[in-house]
Amino acid sequence: MYVSDCISVNGRGNLTVGGCDTVEIAKEFGTPAYVFDENEIRKNIREFRKSIDENYGGKGLVHYASKAFSCKEIYRICASEKIGIDVVSGGELYTALSVGFPAEKIDFHGNNKTYEELETAVENNIGRIIVDNITELETLNSIAAKHGKTAGIMFRIKPGIDAHTHDFVKTGQIDSKFGFALETGEAMEAVKIALEMSNIKLCGLHCHIGSQIFDIDPFELAAKVMLELFADVKSQTGIELEELNLGGGFGIKYLESDNPKPFGEYMKAVSKTVHGYCEKLGLKVPFIHIEPGRSIVGAAGITLYTVGAVKEIPDIRTYVSVDGGMADNPRYALYKSDYEVVCANKATEERTETVTVAGKCCESGDLIQENTKLQSVEAGDILAVLSTGAYNYSMASNYNRIPKPPVIMVKDGEARIIVKRETYEHVSECDI
Repeated sequence: MYVSDCISVNGRGNLTVGGCDTVEIAKEFGTPAYVFDENEIRKNIREFRKSIDENYGGKGLVHYASKAFSCKEIYRICASEKIGIDVVSGGELYTALSVGFPAEKIDFHGNNKTYEELETAVENNIGRIIVDNITELETLNSIAAKHGKTAGIMFRIKPGIDAHTHDFVKTGQIDSKFGFALETGEAMEAVKIALEMSNIKLCGLHCHIGSQIFDIDPFELAAKVMLELFADVKSQTGIELEELNLGGGFGIKYLESDNPKPFGEYMKAVSKTVHGYCEKLGLKVPFIHIEPGRSIVGAAGITLYTVGAVKEIPDIRTYVSVDGGMADNPRYALYKSDYEVVCANKATEERTETVTVAGKCCESGDLIQENTKLQSVEAGDILAVLSTGAYNYSMASNYNRIPKPPVIMVKDGEARIIVKRETYEHVSECDI
């Protein structure tokens, strides 16, 4: 039993993903390599879309939070599944628009969008710009006026909720670089300013309380807090906002011991809260937006490496070095993130060794996992790190001038390249 439904073992004893032998993928495409199962991605999207239909009568929209994994093909998949996306940079926006993604289904996030990014969003009639601060609001109003347009916006609100996750990925509490605070009156003041602007349409409010959250309670509490703000806005301005974006942050399984709730349970519980609180506060149920990212692609992806040196330090530890590392997966260095590691060509063997999987970068902190259980391995074996679909490719760097790995998409036993492997020429092409 592995942490992802798309992972299995074939008759040769090799690990498979999406019906493809990972050892054969490594032979054909080389390592390191990111591998995604398209069917798993689509299955997760459809679960979220189904939850909107069941819990809100279809009056809502799923937006894939594409900072988790952004490339042309993932945007094509999202478009074909008829969901929206959220982007957080000009680069993500450019990539989505380059494949014809419907602009009206794009939310544009970010705490410090540039003038050029905002202008691109206005020029392309992006669905919603999630405004983070008053400076951005004023700049956006000016840009929209310049182009003779009205920009549809939501405000990002800090609901003041501790989501019980890593400090670096908590974004809903007052001490955060993101959004408007409730406690200080900042959020209500921003609402009143926006309602006076001639080139701004305030469509609703947005919140996001953090990432990799296993508990349902924080999501329910966030919905209550946001709807209370809806009621306050109605009371103080006479305007009833029409849209509520509850963000994402749904946890996934990285280790066998992780026990995230099924996505539908989150949605059902929050929907009950939304409907109940709207009735209590005398509000119409708003159009609901959600923004799952990791929960769509995280468990659908793995990373393949080839083992190089195995270095045993008696009574200390054993290092298993691979041909990748923090350049293609910085999350252990940043967050001490847990992953399940498997020897892909010895998948039926018991994991009896306790090892530290180390990368090839010239950095002592370049580790993939410490003190993890693994089969007995030797140079040339293929290692698979599971649930790497989110925030691995998207956070990859060229540290030590290492080219980024390719991205392989598998579907029904067939594999194809969706992002080419970088070359040394790619790494140095901007040098003068």
